[in-house]
Amino acid sequence: MRNLIPTVLIAGTAMFWASGSTAQNPAAPPAPNAEVATDPATRAILAAVDAVVKVSVRAIADARSVRTLGREREGSGVVLAPSGMVLTIGYLILEAEAIELTDNAGRVVTGVVAAYDHATGFGLIRPAVPLKVEGAVLGDSATVAAEAHLVFAPWGGRGNASLAAVASKRRFAGYWEYLIDDAIFTYPPRGDHSGAALIDRNGRVVGIGSLLVADAALPNRRFPGNMFVPVDLVKPILADLERAGRARETVRPWIGLSTQEVEGRLLVIRVQEEGPAALAGLAAGDVVVSIGGAKISTLEEFYRRLWSAGAPGTRIRLGVQKGAEVRDVEVRSIDRLEYMRARPAL
Repeated sequence: MRNLIPTVLIAGTAMFWASGSTAQNPAAPPAPNAEVATDPATRAILAAVDAVVKVSVRAIADARSVRTLGREREGSGVVLAPSGMVLTIGYLILEAEAIELTDNAGRVVTGVVAAYDHATGFGLIRPAVPLKVEGAVLGDSATVAAEAHLVFAPWGGRGNASLAAVASKRRFAGYWEYLIDDAIFTYPPRGDHSGAALIDRNGRVVGIGSLLVADAALPNRRFPGNMFVPVDLVKPILADLERAGRARETVRPWIGLSTQEVEGRLLVIRVQEEGPAALAGLAAGDVVVSIGGAKISTLEEFYRRLWSAGAPGTRIRLGVQKGAEVRDVEVRSIDRLEYMRARPAL
């Protein structure tokens, strides 16, 4: 059962953290008192929870991402101070035709995609008019330690926030050409994780919700939880995202290949339709054994060699096993944003 924290319990989190309680029971803060409610850190936590808004997205009808993400999408985002921009997880806003933002008072404003950064996984939304919330501040995700207690805040207000404990911090490799360091894994698991804010004891946002995972504690060990993308990844590029819609230093070659590590082999589980890998003849069931002549057996090896091969447009030589035969396949990489369908002109 979901562990909800109504307003009165959030006001007790300062006492909970100060008490030195362990992560054995992350859902049981002590009863609050009137003094705690006036604590500056608690007020900051409440303000950060209040800054989380509902993000409702309708993708364009022929969006390439509809196959995996659907056309109608819903999640959360957090209004940032002082810009008023809404930081969310990027997959929610891919190929968006329309975006609505709903604050916890029920006010609805439209928004537009301000930025999407595939390398980090973050998305940024610009509200059509300022949202009437104080806004949250980004913290330092590097300081988040295993077993730390944090506030998990999706949209829905203070009554929908809950306490979460950090199960682990580690590198995360996704099958969709995605690799980040120091991903934050929390428990207990929640299904409304997309774009949710992870808030530290000082009321700073340290992560944005991305996934429901089966192995939050250790790789390949069953322990359900959630994965949050650490905000330290976005802070160096946030100004560029706000100003230009992207950060030049995070643009990488992309080939549209979904692979999975299976017994020391990189099995192709899907190719993006009309993407570079598909055009080069790769298909589900193939096995990628090398890149640029170097043997590979992990997603991390694959991605690091792919991204170091050159800018988008670079031709990538893959060793691909099809059945019993291994052959060289040349794939012309692209910038992933070239593959996404743009919003129709109004």
